[in-house]
Amino acid sequence: MKLKSMDISATASASSIVFDALRTAIIEGQLEEGEPLRQDEIARLFNTSRIPVREAISRLEEQGLVKTQRYKGAVVAGLSPEEVEEIFNLRALVEPEIIKNAVPRMSMELLSQAREKCSDFSASKDPMEWGNLNRDFHETLYSASDLKYFLEIAGNAIDRVERQIRAQLVMSNGMERAGREHFGILEACEKGEAEKAADLTRAHIMGAKSSLLQFLPKK
Repeated sequence: MKLKSMDISATASASSIVFDALRTAIIEGQLEEGEPLRQDEIARLFNTSRIPVREAISRLEEQGLVKTQRYKGAVVAGLSPEEVEEIFNLRALVEPEIIKNAVPRMSMELLSQAREKCSDFSASKDPMEWGNLNRDFHETLYSASDLKYFLEIAGNAIDRVERQIRAQLVMSNGMERAGREHFGILEACEKGEAEKAADLTRAHIMGAKSSLLQFLPKK
Protein backbone atom coordinates (compact mmCIF):
# COMPACT_ATOMS: atom_id res chain seq x y z
CA MET A 1 0.00 0.00 0.00
CA LYS A 2 1.41 3.38 -1.05
CA LEU A 3 1.05 5.19 2.24
CA LYS A 4 3.78 6.81 4.31
CA SER A 5 3.96 5.26 7.76
CA MET A 6 3.38 7.54 10.74
CA ASP A 7 3.29 7.05 14.52
CA ILE A 8 0.05 8.58 15.77
CA SER A 9 -0.39 6.36 18.81
CA ALA A 10 -0.37 9.34 21.17
CA THR A 11 -2.46 11.64 18.99
CA ALA A 12 -5.97 12.52 20.13
CA SER A 13 -7.30 13.02 16.60
CA ALA A 14 -5.93 9.77 15.21
CA SER A 15 -8.98 9.08 13.05
CA SER A 16 -8.73 12.53 11.44
CA ILE A 17 -5.06 12.01 10.60
CA VAL A 18 -5.79 8.61 9.03
CA PHE A 19 -8.77 10.09 7.17
CA ASP A 20 -6.72 12.98 5.75
CA ALA A 21 -3.88 10.67 4.67
CA LEU A 22 -6.20 8.18 2.97
CA ARG A 23 -8.26 10.92 1.33
CA THR A 24 -5.15 12.58 -0.10
CA ALA A 25 -3.80 9.24 -1.36
CA ILE A 26 -7.10 8.45 -3.08
CA ILE A 27 -7.55 11.88 -4.66
CA GLU A 28 -3.95 11.99 -5.90
CA GLY A 29 -4.18 8.47 -7.32
CA GLN A 30 -1.66 6.85 -5.00
CA LEU A 31 -4.43 4.42 -4.05
CA GLU A 32 -6.08 3.19 -7.23
CA GLU A 33 -9.67 2.31 -8.00
CA GLY A 34 -10.60 -1.07 -6.51
CA GLU A 35 -7.59 -1.22 -4.19
CA PRO A 36 -8.57 -2.78 -0.84
CA LEU A 37 -8.12 -0.79 2.35
CA ARG A 38 -6.97 -3.38 4.87
CA GLN A 39 -7.56 -2.07 8.35
CA ASP A 40 -4.80 -4.10 10.00
CA GLU A 41 -2.21 -2.91 7.50
CA ILE A 42 -3.27 0.73 7.79
CA ALA A 43 -3.28 0.50 11.60
CA ARG A 44 0.29 -0.82 11.53
CA LEU A 45 1.43 1.97 9.20
CA PHE A 46 0.08 4.58 11.62
CA ASN A 47 0.93 2.68 14.80
CA THR A 48 -2.63 2.87 16.01
CA SER A 49 -5.55 0.56 16.70
CA ARG A 50 -8.18 -0.42 14.15
CA ILE A 51 -10.78 1.87 15.74
CA PRO A 52 -9.56 5.19 14.23
CA VAL A 53 -8.92 3.39 10.93
CA ARG A 54 -12.49 2.09 10.88
CA GLU A 55 -13.79 5.58 11.70
CA ALA A 56 -11.69 7.12 8.90
CA ILE A 57 -12.89 4.57 6.35
CA SER A 58 -16.49 5.19 7.39
CA ARG A 59 -16.05 8.92 6.74
CA LEU A 60 -14.49 8.21 3.34
CA GLU A 61 -17.44 5.98 2.48
CA GLU A 62 -19.83 8.83 3.37
CA GLN A 63 -17.96 11.02 0.86
CA GLY A 64 -18.16 8.37 -1.84
CA LEU A 65 -14.39 7.83 -2.02
CA VAL A 66 -14.62 4.31 -0.59
CA LYS A 67 -17.20 1.56 -0.98
CA THR A 68 -17.72 -1.80 0.70
CA GLN A 69 -17.68 -4.87 -1.53
CA ARG A 70 -18.75 -8.36 -0.63
CA TYR A 71 -15.78 -10.59 0.22
CA LYS A 72 -13.35 -7.67 -0.26
CA GLY A 73 -14.42 -5.21 2.40
CA ALA A 74 -13.59 -1.53 1.90
CA VAL A 75 -12.03 -0.62 -1.45
CA VAL A 76 -11.26 2.63 -3.27
CA ALA A 77 -14.39 3.61 -5.19
CA GLY A 78 -14.38 4.21 -8.92
CA LEU A 79 -16.79 6.13 -11.10
CA SER A 80 -18.73 5.09 -14.17
CA PRO A 81 -19.04 7.54 -17.09
CA GLU A 82 -22.64 8.14 -16.01
CA GLU A 83 -21.54 9.04 -12.49
CA VAL A 84 -18.82 11.34 -13.81
CA GLU A 85 -21.38 13.10 -16.00
CA GLU A 86 -23.76 13.52 -13.07
CA ILE A 87 -21.06 15.00 -10.83
CA PHE A 88 -19.94 17.47 -13.50
CA ASN A 89 -23.56 18.46 -14.10
CA LEU A 90 -23.91 19.10 -10.37
CA ARG A 91 -20.75 21.21 -10.38
CA ALA A 92 -22.10 23.20 -13.32
CA LEU A 93 -25.16 24.08 -11.23
CA VAL A 94 -23.41 24.85 -7.95
CA GLU A 95 -20.08 26.49 -8.83
CA PRO A 96 -21.46 29.28 -11.05
CA GLU A 97 -23.71 30.31 -8.15
CA ILE A 98 -20.73 30.31 -5.80
CA ILE A 99 -18.58 32.53 -8.00
CA LYS A 100 -21.51 34.87 -8.76
CA ASN A 101 -21.95 35.31 -5.01
CA ALA A 102 -18.20 35.67 -4.47
CA VAL A 103 -17.35 38.34 -7.07
CA PRO A 104 -18.76 41.35 -5.16
CA ARG A 105 -16.87 40.20 -2.06
CA MET A 106 -13.47 39.70 -3.68
CA SER A 107 -10.65 41.87 -2.31
CA MET A 108 -7.70 43.06 -4.33
CA GLU A 109 -5.50 40.78 -2.24
CA LEU A 110 -7.62 37.73 -3.07
CA LEU A 111 -7.65 38.59 -6.77
CA SER A 112 -3.86 38.95 -6.68
CA GLN A 113 -3.58 35.50 -5.10
CA ALA A 114 -5.91 34.06 -7.73
CA ARG A 115 -3.86 35.57 -10.56
CA GLU A 116 -0.71 34.03 -9.09
CA LYS A 117 -2.40 30.62 -8.87
CA CYS A 118 -3.72 31.02 -12.40
CA SER A 119 -0.17 31.67 -13.64
CA ASP A 120 1.21 28.73 -11.64
CA PHE A 121 -1.32 26.42 -13.30
CA SER A 122 -0.49 27.62 -16.82
CA ALA A 123 3.27 27.39 -16.21
CA SER A 124 3.31 23.90 -14.68
CA LYS A 125 4.86 21.06 -16.67
CA ASP A 126 4.23 18.39 -14.02
CA PRO A 127 0.97 16.46 -14.63
CA MET A 128 0.93 15.34 -10.99
CA GLU A 129 0.51 18.99 -9.97
CA TRP A 130 -2.26 19.89 -12.39
CA GLY A 131 -5.22 18.68 -10.33
CA ASN A 132 -4.12 20.52 -7.20
CA LEU A 133 -3.22 23.70 -9.09
CA ASN A 134 -6.57 23.68 -10.88
CA ARG A 135 -8.38 23.25 -7.59
CA ASP A 136 -6.30 25.93 -5.85
CA PHE A 137 -7.26 28.48 -8.50
CA HIS A 138 -10.98 27.81 -8.34
CA GLU A 139 -11.16 27.53 -4.56
CA THR A 140 -9.26 30.79 -4.13
CA LEU A 141 -11.99 32.59 -6.08
CA TYR A 142 -14.77 30.66 -4.34
CA SER A 143 -13.40 31.46 -0.88
CA ALA A 144 -14.94 34.94 -1.02
CA SER A 145 -18.43 33.43 -1.17
CA ASP A 146 -20.54 33.13 1.95
CA LEU A 147 -22.54 30.18 0.56
CA LYS A 148 -21.36 27.67 3.15
CA TYR A 149 -23.38 24.67 1.98
CA PHE A 150 -22.75 25.33 -1.70
CA LEU A 151 -19.02 25.37 -0.93
CA GLU A 152 -19.28 22.08 0.93
CA ILE A 153 -21.16 20.42 -1.92
CA ALA A 154 -18.70 21.75 -4.50
CA GLY A 155 -15.72 20.57 -2.46
CA ASN A 156 -17.12 17.06 -2.12
CA ALA A 157 -17.94 16.92 -5.84
CA ILE A 158 -14.42 18.00 -6.79
CA ASP A 159 -13.02 15.35 -4.43
CA ARG A 160 -14.89 12.69 -6.36
CA VAL A 161 -13.56 13.69 -9.77
CA GLU A 162 -10.14 15.19 -9.02
CA ARG A 163 -8.31 12.12 -10.35
CA GLN A 164 -10.42 12.25 -13.50
CA ILE A 165 -9.76 15.98 -13.93
CA ARG A 166 -6.02 15.40 -13.93
CA ALA A 167 -6.43 12.51 -16.36
CA GLN A 168 -8.56 14.69 -18.65
CA LEU A 169 -5.91 17.41 -18.73
CA VAL A 170 -3.25 14.83 -19.63
CA MET A 171 -5.19 12.74 -22.16
CA SER A 172 -6.79 15.64 -24.01
CA ASN A 173 -3.79 17.98 -23.92
CA GLY A 174 -6.24 20.31 -22.21
CA MET A 175 -3.83 22.48 -20.22
CA GLU A 176 -3.68 25.29 -22.78
CA ARG A 177 -7.45 25.50 -23.09
CA ALA A 178 -7.97 25.28 -19.33
CA GLY A 179 -5.39 28.01 -18.79
CA ARG A 180 -7.14 30.34 -21.25
CA GLU A 181 -10.48 29.68 -19.62
CA HIS A 182 -9.03 30.33 -16.16
CA PHE A 183 -7.71 33.72 -17.27
CA GLY A 184 -11.11 34.55 -18.76
CA ILE A 185 -12.88 33.73 -15.50
CA LEU A 186 -10.30 35.71 -13.55
CA GLU A 187 -10.62 38.79 -15.77
CA ALA A 188 -14.40 38.76 -15.33
CA CYS A 189 -13.89 38.63 -11.56
CA GLU A 190 -11.39 41.50 -11.67
CA LYS A 191 -13.90 43.62 -13.60
CA GLY A 192 -16.67 42.78 -11.13
CA GLU A 193 -18.69 41.00 -13.84
CA ALA A 194 -20.38 38.39 -11.66
CA GLU A 195 -22.81 37.05 -14.28
CA LYS A 196 -20.05 36.70 -16.87
CA ALA A 197 -17.81 34.91 -14.36
CA ALA A 198 -20.67 32.51 -13.62
CA ASP A 199 -21.32 31.85 -17.33
CA LEU A 200 -17.62 31.24 -18.02
CA THR A 201 -17.34 28.92 -15.01
CA ARG A 202 -20.31 26.88 -16.21
CA ALA A 203 -18.88 26.62 -19.73
CA HIS A 204 -15.47 25.67 -18.30
CA ILE A 205 -16.95 22.80 -16.27
CA MET A 206 -19.15 21.51 -19.09
CA GLY A 207 -16.26 21.66 -21.55
CA ALA A 208 -14.08 19.64 -19.20
CA LYS A 209 -16.89 17.11 -18.81
CA SER A 210 -17.30 16.66 -22.57
CA SER A 211 -13.56 16.29 -23.04
CA LEU A 212 -13.23 13.77 -20.22
CA LEU A 213 -16.14 11.60 -21.35
CA GLN A 214 -14.46 11.11 -24.74
CA PHE A 215 -11.56 9.35 -23.05
CA LEU A 216 -13.29 7.36 -20.30
CA PRO A 217 -13.72 3.64 -21.01
CA LYS A 218 -17.31 2.50 -21.18
CA LYS A 219 -18.26 0.15 -18.33
